[in-house]
Order: sequence, then C-alpha cells, then structure tokens
Amino acid sequence: MKRECSTGNEFSIYVGLDWGTEFHRACVLDVSGKVVSECRVDHNGYAITELLRSITDIANGKPDRVAVAIEVPRGPVVEAFLEGGCAVFSINPKQLDRFRDRYTVAGAKDDSRDAYVAADSLRTDQHCFRRVAAHHPDIVRLRELSRTEESVSGDFRRVVNQLYQTLLRYYPQLLQLKSTPDEPWLWALLEAAPVPQRSARLTVARLRQLLSKHRIHRWTAEKVRQVLGTQPLPLAAGSADAISEHALLLLPQLRLLHKQRQEIRDRIEALLNHMTALGRDHPEFREHRDVGILLSLPGVGCLIAANLFTEGADPLAQRDYAALRAHSGIAPVTRQSGKSRQVIMRRGCSERLRNAMYHWARCSVQHDPLSKAHYARLRQAGHNHGRALRGVADRLLAILIAMLKSAQPYDANRRHHAVRPEAA
Repeated sequence: MKRECSTGNEFSIYVGLDWGTEFHRACVLDVSGKVVSECRVDHNGYAITELLRSITDIANGKPDRVAVAIEVPRGPVVEAFLEGGCAVFSINPKQLDRFRDRYTVAGAKDDSRDAYVAADSLRTDQHCFRRVAAHHPDIVRLRELSRTEESVSGDFRRVVNQLYQTLLRYYPQLLQLKSTPDEPWLWALLEAAPVPQRSARLTVARLRQLLSKHRIHRWTAEKVRQVLGTQPLPLAAGSADAISEHALLLLPQLRLLHKQRQEIRDRIEALLNHMTALGRDHPEFREHRDVGILLSLPGVGCLIAANLFTEGADPLAQRDYAALRAHSGIAPVTRQSGKSRQVIMRRGCSERLRNAMYHWARCSVQHDPLSKAHYARLRQAGHNHGRALRGVADRLLAILIAMLKSAQPYDANRRHHAVRPEAA
C-alpha cells in the first residue's frame, strides 16, 4: 500500500541508495511513490556522474528538488550529490531495518528492496532522517586527520603490546622502568642491552648520557643500572638471544608509528590554530569561529577538539543540544512498561564522539575545579565513575551550546549555580 507524502512539496524526486563496496543499487521515486527508475551503479567516477546526470534530467534540471536517502553520512556518492545540488539525508541502519518491516513481514531482504525502502521512507517520514550538510574543506581535512591519528595510534598500541609480551618472556627488568614500553628512551636502552646479560656492560656515564638525551628525569643512571642488574629469568641456552631478535625487529615499526603519530598531531594543531585565527579575523566564517570557542573550554585539547568538531559537526552547527548528547551517548535510554522502568546507558551512538566526550570530561575533572566538584557530588550520590563522567560531560555540553549561541568564549564566572573553586 502506497503512503501519501507528508512532507509537503519541497522535493519532487526521491532517491534511495543501497551502499556497496563494488557497486550500489539506486531506486528513484516520484512524489506519489511510483518507481521511476531502478539501476545498478558501479563504484567509479563515470557511473556515479551518469547517475547524477540522469536523476537531474528526471527532475527537469532542478537538482534542488531531489532528495537522496542513504545509510552513510559521507563518501564519494554523498559528496557527488551534494556538489550536484541535491539534498542528502542519512539514517541509522538499524532504523532503516525497522522501516523494512513495513513492506514485508517475511523478513525478505535484498539490495534493490533496500534502495526502494530508503527512498519511500524518506518520502513519507523525512523527519526520521538527518540531513547531511556540505562542510568547509578545512573541516573535511580536520576529520580525515583525526581519523588517521586514531588509526595510527591503534597500530602503535598493537605493536607496543607485542613488545610488552615479548619483554615479559625474557626481559621483565625493562618493564620495571616503564610498565608500558611506549617511549623512545626505553627502546634505545633495549638496543644498548638487548639481553639482560649485556646490561652489566652499560656504565653509569653511558646511562646518564642516554637519559639526558631523552630528557628523562624520573630515573637516575644509578637506579637504572641497579634495576637492570637484578637476577634475570632462568631460560634455556640461546632463548634470550632468539627472543631479543623479535623485540629488536619491533623497534623500527614503533619509531615509524611514533613519528607519524606526532606529525599528524602537529598538523591537527596547526590546522586548529589556522581555523581559530581565521574565525577571529573573519567572523562570517562561523565554523572556524566555533573552533576557537570550543578550545577555550577546560579539558579540551587539540585531539579532543578535532574529534568533537568533526564527528559532531552537524549538531554543533545547528546548536542542537539534544541531538549532540544523544549522538555522543551522553543521554541515557529509558525503558518503561507498566510499573517497570529502567534507565540505562545509551549504546547506539558515535563511538568516536563518545570517546571524545569521555576524555573531555576526564581532563576537565582534573583541571577544572567546578567540574571536579560536580564529579564528586555525583560520586557521593552513588554513581559509578563512568556515570559521573557522563554527568560532567552533559553539563559541559550545555555550556558549549550556550557559548556557541552567544559566540562568547568560556568564562568560569558566568556559569550558573556553579560551585566556587574554594568551596570545591
């Protein structure tokens, strides 16, 4: 049964796209729900361009009358339609799966059906979709850099864990100096003495020079020599030398990933500084101005700001507090039926944005007396650590939205019902 459009005459053509790796399925409907066209679109520039041209022709050369429904909020197809002047709407795959039940109760599923369901659901229930906006090139670059940093950091942690497990097998003395072998000075020490038996050859002068080169002040050369000189593990002959080869082969990977991660972070910081300066000199660049406002908040560093500003770009641009707290997992989920009522943590959210909010609240508790006092009150009320941090993050989000609406940087004295630092 066809459903009549409930969104007015803003659009005359509705397109549903089922996203794939090698090809995509497209379904085009008119305003009454009639299928105008169905096709397979290969994942290449020519096919995507031809799809956009044909849909524009169906809309009589008016791309602004075309609405596109897709599950992913970004990608080459999304960018192609945005650049072509069409309106693009994204939806969570779980929500689209519920829409599919309206068209078949047997659980049938295929790519063509999914494209039709997306298009017709957008035609009848546009309010359930989120409109995708085209962002400034600086925002696009910042998003790519922040995600690249996350990927490289993940690779770095995996190799560090491999080195940790390798050292446990034959050289636990090094782990007494640093429980997580993720610092260059420890790698240099491992190269100087790859097995415990060679650590006796390291003189105090050489150790002092190594620590000075890497600016390590928490350990003295005498103490390091004492730790390395403890009784080694009793291993079979040749085992330590064999395992040390594995450990030494990991060091070039660690140095490369460490260098790449630092370079990416430097680029993120430089880009944020550029955007802050541009927003200060040109207030009409609202997205750039928002970066400076965000960085003025306590606990917000370059990495947290990059993730917050890119993963939550649309709610921040719309100043939508409710959408932002739901998208980041700060808003709880209530399940109520009859006398039963349960409030639980929200799982369906952006994982990157959730992590950014967690670290923002954690750093804010460490450096901001007002957030620290709020965290202490929540803990005293019986909430666990994670719940208390979400409460802190919720309050910080409300402050952020108020700052963005007033275009004013953070001022602790303007926080309503705030606890004074001396009271905290």
